[in-house]
Amino acid sequence: MSSVPDPVLLDACFFSDPHASYAGLRRAGTVHRAVAADGAPLHLVTGYQQVRDAAMDPALSLNKRHARTGGRDGASLPPELDSHLLNRDAADHARLRRLVNGTFTARRTQLLRDDVQAITDQLLHRMASRPRADVVADLAMPLSMEVICRVLGIPPGSRPDFREWTNTLLSPDPRAAQQSRDAMRHMHRFLVALIDRKREHPADDLLSELVLAQENDDRLSADELVAMAFLLLFGGYHNTGSLISTTVMALLTHPAHRAAFSSGELPMHNLTEEALRWNSPTMLAVRRFATHDLRIGDTDVVTGDRVWLSWASANRDPERFEDPSVFDPCRKDNPHLAFGHGPHYCPGAALARLENSIAVTSLLRRFPDLSLIGSPDELRWFVSPRSRCLSALPVSL
Repeated sequence: MSSVPDPVLLDACFFSDPHASYAGLRRAGTVHRAVAADGAPLHLVTGYQQVRDAAMDPALSLNKRHARTGGRDGASLPPELDSHLLNRDAADHARLRRLVNGTFTARRTQLLRDDVQAITDQLLHRMASRPRADVVADLAMPLSMEVICRVLGIPPGSRPDFREWTNTLLSPDPRAAQQSRDAMRHMHRFLVALIDRKREHPADDLLSELVLAQENDDRLSADELVAMAFLLLFGGYHNTGSLISTTVMALLTHPAHRAAFSSGELPMHNLTEEALRWNSPTMLAVRRFATHDLRIGDTDVVTGDRVWLSWASANRDPERFEDPSVFDPCRKDNPHLAFGHGPHYCPGAALARLENSIAVTSLLRRFPDLSLIGSPDELRWFVSPRSRCLSALPVSL
């Protein structure tokens, strides 16, 4: 009689080397019983095709009212920050998406090109005053924060320390619950006050447009506005900063690809897409809950069960990608899932790609002799179930 394997514990140890952890799971199957750091039971989906299909399955709801079990992951945000796109399904999600799509347009993204370039040039100028720098702290994170703050219309003198709040909210340690609540309270208070100012004095920014967004007499509610601003800040800052630093790291540790990029033989688009696949900034999709009994792969999922989809694992599935652990920006077929899939595809994907293109190109043009300080094995990553981000990327200029 075969025994049922113990659930996988998704703790800090698991996420200290997530790609190795996921590779071990994929060898055993595509769907696994697991336990989150807070003790919540769940199904972890690791195979590319299973993740892609599940992301499109309407039987897997983002609405936590379908949850059968508790846990921080299923109810981590207060209602004031919970009314965003990633917690809505079907018609409810489509309504919010239509209102947001009217403001988060390709035209707005392209209009930001000059702003992104100017911010990048300013940061590179500051870096040039010393022989060493940290790409994460001196370029990637400041750029992504400055851009998303400008997009939303956050006044320069009122910008809080989003990096500290974000790191707290991404912590996999359940003992950090109080710190997470404090960070959410600070962020909520700030956004409520900001939205009130935008309502009284609208400007040419995304948050003002969201306040005024309307379709058939339908507007975003107060909670929806705050939650949407929170989502855009949270994702636009940390995920884009992660992409920039990871792309630079990939070039510094792969000399042949760096030479091809510098000579113009390797297009920026290919470089960005492979960086997204190789180290997806967002490792896990927002949790889903089964609305009825179903099967994912060869696993039975019961009504109310919690399901986690791993973009990071799917993007390194050898059943879909040849030599998936190898950074190869020359690969011809790269349908990665780094920005999600289906109706919840990231609305800020174009902006993230734009920032990455300008930041990486400008950095290597300004500092052609840029080199990594130390060994690649010495690089440290921020440990989180949600985000894949370098803690630092020390370089010699």
